[in-house]
Amino acid sequence: MESKLNAIEPQEVFKYFEALTQIPRESGHEQAVSDYLLKFGQSLGFETIQEPCNNIIIKKPATAGYENAPRVILQGHMDMVCVKKEGYNHDFEKDPIPVVVEGDFIKTEGTTLGADNGIAVAMTMAILASKDLSHPPITALFTVAEETGMDGVVALNPANIEGDILINIDSEEEGVLLASCAGGVNNIIECPISWVKPNKDAAYKITISGLLGGHSGIEINKNRANAIKLAGRVLRAFEGHFDFELFHFEGGEKMNAIAKKARFDLVINQSDEKMLKSLVSHLEKTFKSEYEIADGGISITVDPIEVPEKVFGKAEAHRLIDTLFLIPFGVQAMSSGIEGLVETSNNIGVAEQLENAVKITNAIRSSVKSKKEALNQKMAIISELVGAKNEAVADYPEWSFKVESPIRDLMKEVYKDLFKDELKVDAIHAGLECGFLKEKVGDIDMISLGPNMYDVHTPQERLSIESTARVYNFLKEVLKKIK
Repeated sequence: MESKLNAIEPQEVFKYFEALTQIPRESGHEQAVSDYLLKFGQSLGFETIQEPCNNIIIKKPATAGYENAPRVILQGHMDMVCVKKEGYNHDFEKDPIPVVVEGDFIKTEGTTLGADNGIAVAMTMAILASKDLSHPPITALFTVAEETGMDGVVALNPANIEGDILINIDSEEEGVLLASCAGGVNNIIECPISWVKPNKDAAYKITISGLLGGHSGIEINKNRANAIKLAGRVLRAFEGHFDFELFHFEGGEKMNAIAKKARFDLVINQSDEKMLKSLVSHLEKTFKSEYEIADGGISITVDPIEVPEKVFGKAEAHRLIDTLFLIPFGVQAMSSGIEGLVETSNNIGVAEQLENAVKITNAIRSSVKSKKEALNQKMAIISELVGAKNEAVADYPEWSFKVESPIRDLMKEVYKDLFKDELKVDAIHAGLECGFLKEKVGDIDMISLGPNMYDVHTPQERLSIESTARVYNFLKEVLKKIK
């Protein structure tokens, strides 16, 4: 393979990042990348642990003079969200990520890049491999399945890791330290369906597309549309104008990505085709108007297809539509303590057609535990009212702000010395692994940082080269100053 990044500085970081792009590492399929990191740690002669869940832990001793310094854990996750542009030919289980360099950005041809969180892994690998960097004892923790429920950090064996300071490298804005994050839970609704024979003569596929999507934690406040939610509104509008029979529903790609596409299939009387298309045209204009600034590319298409042998029972179809219409989406509350911070939200991430149900997976987030629980209960009540099953899984804790933090203070000093600017301390609505890590390794000093990344969890994801260099050099300087 011809390298695309070999001439880009810092080369010691980007050589590892490029190597990671060649290894399939979708959440839940990290065996290959875990084995790669295992061999890497062993090749350096360091104690390296591969946990049963495939987390990797690599321990690098302190350099001379730092033996008694506070122990540092450098942490990131090895998995990535795998999303591609519609029609783009790519198999995430075997194909390398098609890296493209354009000006200051590393991006791809039509897939997610995996800088979230491959750049953390690459930076940490470069620090582990460095022979001239002065630093305290370092433990590198690379977790699996962060993007789908933080399964790796949940399965982490606390006996395998210890430290006094934890630096999480899973943030996406240079110059901003994160000192708190939201907790979350995945709420799953299953709307049961029964099958009956159709009694109408024309079938159509309705597709909602052209939406921007985005990271449901970071971009939930940008007022972007959710295709699954829009589909519910379309179906509700249809119910008021003509009779139809639903026989397929799907939408979204990943639980933690805002759904940018949805599709449903239905059967109608041929005589209602004109009404169907007229309503679709009207609703498309309505949605474009509602989201003109935030998400103006919304498109709704109607395509004729073959009449199926079976359709959803009428009562079950109506319950599904009610569910889609009632599920809350987007920001539910803003923080009263931190200006501009989303406190509580829900993302309708994936709607999946099963044999006897439509499964809808939601990502609930909140920095206030009681409000997270209240929103989760609201979803359970909606499910009960419409006759659907409800289950809450992958519940993860919030990471609360610490008033005193020596690592935060040190980083602010180092940043001011290096860049003659103030380092901002903030909180984030997205979930980080720090909440679980606090439970696993104790209430140690924690902070999160990272280089500039944009449109993560979308095929437009891109990573700033210059920002990566600055953050990497900053991180090295911080390690030198920890004594």
